Amino acid sequence: MRNKFRDAALELAEHDKDVCVILGDVSVYLFQSFKDKFEDRLYNMGICENSLISVAAGMSSRGLKPFVHTIAPFLTERSIEQIKIDACYNAFPINIVTCGASFDYSWDGATHHCLSDLENFRMLPNTEVMQPGSEKEAEDLIKSRYNSDVTSYFRLSDNPHSTEVDTTFGVGTVLKDENANYTVVTSGPILKNVLPAVSELNVNLLYFHTLKPIDERLLDKYRDTKLLVVCDAFGLFETICDVLQGASIFNLVQLNKFAGCYGQVDDARNEYGLTVEALNAKIRSLIE
Repeated sequence: MRNKFRDAALELAEHDKDVCVILGDVSVYLFQSFKDKFEDRLYNMGICENSLISVAAGMSSRGLKPFVHTIAPFLTERSIEQIKIDACYNAFPINIVTCGASFDYSWDGATHHCLSDLENFRMLPNTEVMQPGSEKEAEDLIKSRYNSDVTSYFRLSDNPHSTEVDTTFGVGTVLKDENANYTVVTSGPILKNVLPAVSELNVNLLYFHTLKPIDERLLDKYRDTKLLVVCDAFGLFETICDVLQGASIFNLVQLNKFAGCYGQVDDARNEYGLTVEALNAKIRSLIE
């Protein structure tokens, strides 16, 4: 997805002189082509995440359209105060684009896991929150929302799915409609595991890449079913509970523990019960 982000930023910069990129010593070589073309519009500020946000807000106050980019937990969880005050409270919209979603940096352990960013952003006024699950989603959402009047959060992953979905901002996709009593709801790259886990089960399947604003009309169509939420971060379950108050909603993934393992993303997913086999067993046990 980072390649698509680079390509989209470069294309936007060619047509919009106010587009600029601020890096936190991540993806520096990836953006070499951007630097070659627009040297005065790319800044690598190093590992000082709070300052990245404050500088981006200052640029926004002067009419620029900054993209801020580095690893998810350090830019979102560490800098939440700067995002809240400098960007959101002052209504200086910026584009925050992270890498390392959930467990993408599993080889560095729990210090590099990021589970609360979507929920944190969802609770902030003057924000929109996107968790693209594929390269196409990332490209389309970045291009369509980089110039919105609120702070936009794009949560990129190095482990995308390959399923074609509607990439329109704020629009969900029905991937299975079995007229079933149970509806699985998921978001982002974990669809790569969810889809095969439910392929032979009698359930409906809804997919969202936009958590704020979420597609309330689509959710409302399934409010009378039992909703089983599968997400590799906080945020989706809480959003659905807000939208469908009084509905039967179950969170299938418990994230309130540290995954202390070091390895690949699938190792961390295994610890949280996010493998295809584990998800299939959980959902099967509920519907049967």
